Amino acid sequence: MTLKELFDIAKTQLEELTDLQTPDFRLEQAELLKEEELWEIVVSYLVEDTNKNTIPSAALTSEHHFHRIFKKIRIDKDKNVVGFYMYDSRK
Repeated sequence: MTLKELFDIAKTQLEELTDLQTPDFRLEQAELLKEEELWEIVVSYLVEDTNKNTIPSAALTSEHHFHRIFKKIRIDKDKNVVGFYMYDSRK
């Protein structure tokens, strides 16, 4: 499978998880796990930041309106998503 194919599979599965018109999907990493015959990939995308600051002075600062989510996805050799996980890059 090519990186584009992996990205397209993940993007199709994740599109419904964000309400943004342009969620800026990105393929962050990909690894073939030969023994398990799986691809393990990390994809990120934007969602609206629902934890916005309500302090009046926040309007004067650079407030972020979006939050980037990272997900680890496992895809089998038949191009099926067989795992969907939270991803923490600090591990």
